[in-house]
Amino acid sequence: MDPRMCRKISSSESLPDAENAEFEISNIIAPQESEENFLLEGSPEQQSVTWLDDDQIDDLDLNLDQTNLFFHRVDSADIIYRTKKKKCKMVGKYVMGDVLGEGSYGKVKEMLDSVTLCRRAVKILKKRKLRRIPNGEQNVQREIQLLRILRHKNVIELVDVMYNDEKQKMYLVMEFCVGVLQDMLESNPSKKFPQRQAHNYFIQLLDGLEYLHGQGVVHKDIKPGNLLLTLDQTLKITDFGVAEALDMFSPKDTCYTGQGSPAFQPPEIANGAEQFSGTKVDIWSSGVTLYNMTTGKYPFEGDNVYRLLEAIGRGEPAPPPPAVGPELHRLLQHMLSREPEKRPSVQEIRRHDWVRSIPPWRAGEAAVGPRSRRSDELHSSTVIPYLVERHYGGHDYYTERELRHDSDVFTDLGHVRERNWVTVPVLCRPRNCQTNRRNASDAGTRRVDVCRAD
Repeated sequence: MDPRMCRKISSSESLPDAENAEFEISNIIAPQESEENFLLEGSPEQQSVTWLDDDQIDDLDLNLDQTNLFFHRVDSADIIYRTKKKKCKMVGKYVMGDVLGEGSYGKVKEMLDSVTLCRRAVKILKKRKLRRIPNGEQNVQREIQLLRILRHKNVIELVDVMYNDEKQKMYLVMEFCVGVLQDMLESNPSKKFPQRQAHNYFIQLLDGLEYLHGQGVVHKDIKPGNLLLTLDQTLKITDFGVAEALDMFSPKDTCYTGQGSPAFQPPEIANGAEQFSGTKVDIWSSGVTLYNMTTGKYPFEGDNVYRLLEAIGRGEPAPPPPAVGPELHRLLQHMLSREPEKRPSVQEIRRHDWVRSIPPWRAGEAAVGPRSRRSDELHSSTVIPYLVERHYGGHDYYTERELRHDSDVFTDLGHVRERNWVTVPVLCRPRNCQTNRRNASDAGTRRVDVCRAD
């Protein structure tokens, strides 16, 4: 197969209508009678085409700018879809699961520690991709160095770091979280949290920031997308790619580079200041985060990045709606002060009336459950299907709970009999069993009914 082959997709084509299902395309054969089809270069006749997935294409490392691409027209009726199989893959002692998210640096997947059976999350970074990002490799190394020394309940824990020199990949294994605040906000119709819930998250954010600043670390990219939740509603600050460790012997917290998300940057960075207070940047971005969590909006908006930074650098933040209350209004106004020296410290924020009191639940309010875009309500592990495919193949399997508890009692000819589900190597019909066998013609392991008289 020529790896340069691409496919031109017409607007009339569509994938099978199956929600949350993964498909792979196989055996795509172009009709020989079509005049629009042409042969592969150096091939005397039409051939089947094998399509590569994203990871395989990335491994080819093609220079698309210097590659002559050509398009192979294929009618949608000639495409055969089949469910993509779960192929179990292990990296070290970890079993890989599905993708949890994806960013500019790489993918994040779920994984299972085969020794401790703990769920983990792994950030997969490709060195080739990092080289294309300004300061990409330096940011990753800085994140690893910081996370190795940081230990706090509200800071994400780095469990392991692995390298694959052959594939030029780096694996950052971290503790597993089930929710992202940004995804939770987007899933809620009002795009915001109840004040009681936002208050809980903000208190934990202050705890994490107080620890980081005490360790001389400035995050510089606080936002809902970098705040994760565990099953017990513990907030975790993550993504230290642009974080900076301050000089422990310097009396000031001066920083010189700002690489955070534009919507959460303070006026001094938007105006291009060469140096600025690092802790005050975190205070500002935390204020924007609190504003977003309680109102569902942002204090500054713009049609594009340039308009947004212009609004931040020159304008005043939009006042929050009166529904937030006077105490929260004053706190947001204080944290979003244009002059860095007027912004409060973490300790001063803790003494604010809105922080010290716990807002009550209002009528009709309900907490937004922790979730991410690719998780279900039960936060089921995505590693299990891969283990099932590896150990059981395509056969049905049954849990110990099913074998023990999936039973019922029925009456047969005046005698009470108990029917239990069991798994046997071949289908059989036990003696004195009056129930019907299912799929008697099938071979292999199946469920059968076994009756036992009391």
